[in-house]
Amino acid sequence: MSAGEVDELFDIKNAFFTGNFQQCITEAQKIKPSDPDATVEKDVFLYRAYLAQKKFGVVRDEIGPQSNALIQPLKKLAVYLQNANQREELVQEMETEMSGTVDLNNHVLLLVAASIFYQEENYEAALRVLHPSDHLECMALKLQTLLKMDRIDLARKELKVMQDKDDDATLTQLAQAWVNLQMGGDKIQDAYYIYQEMIDKFGSTPLLLNGQASSFIQQGKFQEAEGALQEALEKDPNNAETLINMIVLSQQTGKAPEVSNRYLTLLKDDDPKHPFLKTYSQKESDFDRMIAQYAVTA
Repeated sequence: MSAGEVDELFDIKNAFFTGNFQQCITEAQKIKPSDPDATVEKDVFLYRAYLAQKKFGVVRDEIGPQSNALIQPLKKLAVYLQNANQREELVQEMETEMSGTVDLNNHVLLLVAASIFYQEENYEAALRVLHPSDHLECMALKLQTLLKMDRIDLARKELKVMQDKDDDATLTQLAQAWVNLQMGGDKIQDAYYIYQEMIDKFGSTPLLLNGQASSFIQQGKFQEAEGALQEALEKDPNNAETLINMIVLSQQTGKAPEVSNRYLTLLKDDDPKHPFLKTYSQKESDFDRMIAQYAVTA
């Protein structure tokens, strides 16, 4: 896009990046871009917003062999997200596909592949997929992956690259907040201000409210954190990150066990394959095993 040119998809992109998926869908259905490439990009965000809402059927039914190459990878992501029993096979297919000749201009394919590897906790594979791309979204996912690996040093370098490319972009600002939260200390307050500025600009969403809640929790401001999370629950009672933060907050504030157990049950009902539950179950097993080891035999 040349300097001074208006981005027709500005509102759609920012709605998606800030987690306002219904607004993204509404805006995408209203707009008729003047450029064919922009029309394809609009549809990419539309289908990704449907996936975020777990409306997998729309994506499966509407994306076919004749769909644009940028859109087609989203059907694989829909299959992966909806069908836990097909994930192993799909991951193997994706590994084979990404080890061959890949169109590096198809950033959606790279994002889908890396997202699947990320969900599988194969962070090295995700980074390999994202490394060749200079697309801002690919950089943001690369940064997230590095943070997940506790490589704050490399994440900060990636943030600098994003800032050099587009310092004002919503994704770059979000990436700055993620890095700030990981760095801790005085940076936590800076992260809070970024989320607050976005809420003032784009409206509150579970994604932004969870970011704020994380900053509050790290600062020991549990009452403020609970307020942000309650608002997030009102907007989406099934949001996994909100439920997880509620579990953490309930335990840190010494609430009755049934409170955190309730949120845990809600998470299991809505997203039984969530990585948090896998880790939680493993820790429970480790704890039970330790108790058994030290149990006094009769």
